[in-house]
Amino acid sequence: MKTKLELQKVKVLRQREIAPGVFVLSFPRPWDFIAGQVIGLSARETDDARLYSIASGELDDEVDILYNINPTGKLTPWMSRLNTADSLWVSKPFGSFTGKAGAAWWIASGTGIAPFRAMFRTGLTAGKKLLHGGRTLDTFYFEDEFLQTLNGSYVRCCSREEAENVYNGRLTKYLTECETLPPDELYYLCGSAEMVVEVRDILIARGIPFDNIISEIYF
Repeated sequence: MKTKLELQKVKVLRQREIAPGVFVLSFPRPWDFIAGQVIGLSARETDDARLYSIASGELDDEVDILYNINPTGKLTPWMSRLNTADSLWVSKPFGSFTGKAGAAWWIASGTGIAPFRAMFRTGLTAGKKLLHGGRTLDTFYFEDEFLQTLNGSYVRCCSREEAENVYNGRLTKYLTECETLPPDELYYLCGSAEMVVEVRDILIARGIPFDNIISEIYF
């Protein structure tokens, strides 16, 4: 999603390719933020920014941005070529898709896991269940961190490959098969518009109040 924002220049600290075509770009944290918020990124101050969720904790010294390369896009192919000390332009954080204490389900597809990693690293793990959907086993980004802390409250749903302790099927199938979905808990959804709409419809059909469903759509 493109938008016009006030931008400031930052220097890249590092860049890691964590899966084929998927990167984590890090730069020094220049401001405070709330886990779940987004920032705008741009190659130049005068360009429209694209929005990305912060994937690091509120007290981390660095800001992590998780992204995958869009071969037909202008920004992500350029971003993937950045090295340490190269510059990019970023906005201040904003947005209301923010984490809270208490029982909740974090439901993500693909790189939609980013805001939940921010909430996780901020310590908002008590009473949380993390559900992450992906097509292949290499799309469960940050899984080592989640497995170490969340254990059975972290469910990976893989639609095209099978592995031990991984649910074989889409996350929508998993939700449909769940025996109980607590109606008094919050449900955070982050991913493609198709996923968000489909999961929201399943939750409502299963008796989850509309006001308990909080969504963030990735374009």
